[in-house]
Amino acid sequence: MSLHPVRRPDDLDVVRDSYDRVADNYVEMVAASALGDIRVQPWLRAAMDVFADAVTDLGPVLDVGCGPGTVTAYLAERGVDVSGVDLSPRMVEHARRLHPGCDFAVASATELELADASLGGVLGWWSLFNLPRDVLPQVLASFARALVPGGQLIVGMHVGDDDLARTQAYGGVAVRWTTYRWRPEQLVAMVEQAGLDPVAELRLAPEGQLGPLVVVVARRDGDRQ
Repeated sequence: MSLHPVRRPDDLDVVRDSYDRVADNYVEMVAASALGDIRVQPWLRAAMDVFADAVTDLGPVLDVGCGPGTVTAYLAERGVDVSGVDLSPRMVEHARRLHPGCDFAVASATELELADASLGGVLGWWSLFNLPRDVLPQVLASFARALVPGGQLIVGMHVGDDDLARTQAYGGVAVRWTTYRWRPEQLVAMVEQAGLDPVAELRLAPEGQLGPLVVVVARRDGDRQ
């Protein structure tokens, strides 16, 4: 196992409780409007398809912050050996109900025990933006160590220069979390500092109050240790 502990965010339990509260509304919104369904979002679907093709034969893939398992299930349909973890037990309940053919577990991105060189791919698909600025680099480094040579990381993030304290989400449900927004160049720099080589960057137009979006894909070089 990796012996590099990641700092536990001070508000982890608060964030978990918030996602438990919004889980039912979020799942209903996904069903009603295809929110979070990459099948109807061509640019995001294209990025995920390329990622899937790259990692299919490299080993297990982990969807960190999988929510109700929408993207996990999409990758499984493409033949990827994928499982999902999420901080919220209620989100995991929905994922197991909606996608019984996939494996899901409750876990925080900061508390995963990932063996070095054990994964073909890792996703942080709009699931890492609640991590404080001093914690996200540690989490990305843990993902990088867990990748086999040639393995890939795909991360989706909200773009901006400031942080947004949320008190309501997904239909007005009361929450307490901070959305940490990053400039694309900052995210790329963190990925490089984690020991990965960026291979693609996709910037998307603003979406709602959270602003523009960015997807970064990076690869573990076979020569890196």
